[in-house]
Amino acid sequence: MIKTLRTLFIAVSLCWSTASFAAVELAGVKVEDSISIAGTTLQLNGAGIRYKGPFKVYVGDLYTTQPVKSLDELIAAPGPKRLTMTFLREINSADFGKLLTRGIEDNVSRNEISKIIPGMIKMGDIFAANKAFVPGDVCALEWDPAKGLSIWAKGKLQAEPFKDPAFFRALMSIWFGHTPADWKLKDQMLGLK
Repeated sequence: MIKTLRTLFIAVSLCWSTASFAAVELAGVKVEDSISIAGTTLQLNGAGIRYKGPFKVYVGDLYTTQPVKSLDELIAAPGPKRLTMTFLREINSADFGKLLTRGIEDNVSRNEISKIIPGMIKMGDIFAANKAFVPGDVCALEWDPAKGLSIWAKGKLQAEPFKDPAFFRALMSIWFGHTPADWKLKDQMLGLK
């Protein structure tokens, strides 16, 4: 039974890793079918558009080493992961950082938040330093188990990587937690729609 399950898992993984994903275009943003981080090829898990009311804010895309359908699966997936946001409208980056903080607070218990406050302060400082994101600017959140969480904005690494896996999970809960910022985007990045 275990051997059969292992064979089935390997077969599904091979099918997913060799599947021919076509690059897609959303709101004028080309979303690649695969990327490479730290020598590891990641496949597009899903992509969608973040709306705030009637306005398109950014295109979000998620890359992983294997298909994931939930926050728990994302965290458990081996190897690097990347969530990218390509902005479609101008947004004050300090305000955006505050929205991210609120998203963490909506999805993480107070006890857990108390443990990640240093990371939240550091993240707030990163976004405050960038002033604004304009259409075409990219912000990427990359998790490499060997290094931690790197935040890239406008093509530049913003600080030393965050080493705390609990902070990475809290940050990912903004999009994939029980109270996501945008339910439709959550489903799209998890490949559910």
